[in-house]
Amino acid sequence: MNITQEKTGNLNAVVKIKIAPADYTGKVDKAIKDQAKKAQLPGFRKGMVPAAHIKRMYGKSILVEEVNNLLNDTLSNYIAEQKLEILGQPLPALNDEKEFKWDNTDEFEFDYELGLAPAFDVEISSKDKYTLYNVKADNETLESRVKNIRRSYGKMTNPEVSAEEDVLYADLVQLGNDGSVFEGGITNTATLRLDQIADKKILKTLVGLKKDDVVTIDIQKALGDAAAIAKALNISEEDAAELKSNFQLTVKNVNRLEESDLNQEFFDKLFGEGTVTDEAGFRAKITEEVEGMFKQDAERQLSNDIYEDLLKKHTFELPDEFLRRWLKATNEKLTDEELAEGYDDFAKNLKWTLIENKIIKDNSIEIKYEDVVAAAKAKLDAQFRMYSPSPLPEDQLAQYAVQFLQDKENANRTFEEVKALKTFDYIKTVATINDKDIEYNKFTELSKK
Repeated sequence: MNITQEKTGNLNAVVKIKIAPADYTGKVDKAIKDQAKKAQLPGFRKGMVPAAHIKRMYGKSILVEEVNNLLNDTLSNYIAEQKLEILGQPLPALNDEKEFKWDNTDEFEFDYELGLAPAFDVEISSKDKYTLYNVKADNETLESRVKNIRRSYGKMTNPEVSAEEDVLYADLVQLGNDGSVFEGGITNTATLRLDQIADKKILKTLVGLKKDDVVTIDIQKALGDAAAIAKALNISEEDAAELKSNFQLTVKNVNRLEESDLNQEFFDKLFGEGTVTDEAGFRAKITEEVEGMFKQDAERQLSNDIYEDLLKKHTFELPDEFLRRWLKATNEKLTDEELAEGYDDFAKNLKWTLIENKIIKDNSIEIKYEDVVAAAKAKLDAQFRMYSPSPLPEDQLAQYAVQFLQDKENANRTFEEVKALKTFDYIKTVATINDKDIEYNKFTELSKK
């Protein structure tokens, strides 16, 4: 067997593999004998089929399979031995001039194209400066959170007249162009949250309504979203997007969620008995909770700033043409238009992966199995707490985590999350991280840039 490599560009190479009969004959003969022992053919007892008979019937397909296995093993071993850092997978080079007889006498030659990873260095020092924002809850955000919590523990009432934050329980009937009821048109009984009405003029017509009042609304302007219209009318989103009719709205009931009183019973329900005893303590707890959520947002913003900065500083090239062909070869349904639209994002993510791998390799950062299990447990614990404030027992959570990681996709995703976390954690220990206070409304404007 003969293997050679030829560079065809800075980041491209072709590996040529030549295989002689001596390289594959023994493997083919063994495969034929193994199949003869297991074959069940008419006229022969099991295990007594002559190898020559198997060779006549299946010799060519066995030869093809064994040559393919030999090629795959040889190429993988060569890449590992030569320590080639490749992107994607090797692509067989098409050569119409090569024709093989597949009769156990052929000398095969196969060419494989490789996309090579670029060589580059990643240097991070205290000269690299980033900002970790200490996000403070502004009054508007705090009041909104307080209001939502009070309403969550409040009670439902039925006022006589609707206000801007009420919910209308109403009949909706489609109207024709002349304003009369459209015979055979869409009808449905729905609940409409007035705080979600998109058009302010329509909202004004829905405030001050009583039971049995009737108004006409433009459903598109009122809800402004195909999904919301589809839900209100019980139709498909496709039909909702095309709908142009006005609708007659007849109020059946007005519902209002009254806010809970700020009393000891309310405080105890939220935080446990005696933990909070007055409104000041309640607001302090809510501020702590809200700013704790903001801290996660600030950490994500810091990681994103590092990500963008390192990508900007490392402008190495990729074997783009090879990668485009590889993407097409491994995704049969991928259209040329989809490839053109998505390639830049793919290349950006690949560049970050190379930077990330370089940081991990150069700094001997370890990703242990227990780190992945801990990340899975944290993820599952957060999911369970959405439905119950009581934490799962540790042994039960560990069991769920192991089951979760048995799924290959879950395991790979969690591994990549841990890998990213460890990379950013390392960068933060080397670079200069400056703390800066900022109000939430200004932080949201910053994060949109």
